[in-house]
Amino acid sequence: MSKTLALTEELIALTSVTPHDQGCQQRLIELLSPLGFACETIQSGEVTNLWARKGTTQPLVVFAGHTDVVPTGPVEQWQSAPFTPTQRDGKLFGRGAADMKTSIAAFVVATEEFIAAHPDHQGSIGFLITSDEEGPATDGTVVVCNRLSERGEQLDYCIVGEPTSSFDLGDTIKNGRRGSMAGKLTIKGIQGHIAYPQLAKNPIHLAAPALTELAAEVWDQGNEYYSPTSFQMSNIHSGTGASNVIPGEIVIDFNFRFSTASTAEGLQQRVHEILNQHGLEYDLRWTISGYPFLTPRGTLSDALCDAIKTETGIDADLSTTGGTSDGRFIAQICPQVIEFGPPNGSIHKIDEYVELRCIEPLKNIYRRTLENLLT
Repeated sequence: MSKTLALTEELIALTSVTPHDQGCQQRLIELLSPLGFACETIQSGEVTNLWARKGTTQPLVVFAGHTDVVPTGPVEQWQSAPFTPTQRDGKLFGRGAADMKTSIAAFVVATEEFIAAHPDHQGSIGFLITSDEEGPATDGTVVVCNRLSERGEQLDYCIVGEPTSSFDLGDTIKNGRRGSMAGKLTIKGIQGHIAYPQLAKNPIHLAAPALTELAAEVWDQGNEYYSPTSFQMSNIHSGTGASNVIPGEIVIDFNFRFSTASTAEGLQQRVHEILNQHGLEYDLRWTISGYPFLTPRGTLSDALCDAIKTETGIDADLSTTGGTSDGRFIAQICPQVIEFGPPNGSIHKIDEYVELRCIEPLKNIYRRTLENLLT
């Protein structure tokens, strides 16, 4: 059994359901400290974070990821116990196998091999690991990034081990992610008897034209890396449950997935303009869970794509699709952030797995990327 596979199985066996780390990071410390890493545990609430760094010079290349996993779902539906790493049919099954304990194991072993082969390498290597990526993400990576920023530690390149590949290892890397902004819109009317509409004001009727305009609006055209910004309504609530009562208000939940072609402030302003044009009495509360980030083609993407091509023969596609990730926090303190990891077809599912044939090549790609950047 390879070191990478063995470590992956060790990590899967630890029941680190978010926000609990369950000793994963302590195992990483045991492996990184002998390599010359100064390891710092940063606790925030129930969340455990690890910042480890070897070297003091630039450039600083950081591997980032999370030890927490999502809940298993119904255990009886798994073919094997979710926290008992199990090999069958050329796959390694277990919660976190793809998202993202294999990547973390590959980070560590790749670093170990790189340092052994290049003990006098340039620059520095860092690890930023959290147990709060699958949860609210308020006590994890963002806390570490704020700490590093306060100390003036400059990150130059960061590889986040998210499972980005679609079908074959290396076919897709993420060089950015869309931002996510939610709105809770309450449009006010006047409750009354449905037989006397002249004495009431129906907020459903008032809202309909504005909602139609919001749904039809073209917010931007996207750009070279992003598709156009998306506006979607997810929930509409109104009425008392009685069929003869005009409701007093309607509440609409909606979400923007937006690119660097728009700003949160600009989108908010345009929504308010549309609502005001319809003369509505309303309340609108905004929540921004992540800003978009983008790393244009450059040193980091070239180094990673070259490593992927050398190891697999695949020309990786740059993509910004999918949900948010902790890359959004790291991008605030690091100019080049790329996400790359194993195929993502089974993540968060029953019987999550990683193909055994992907594990060593993944480790080799991370090692080759270090060689491209630091030798």
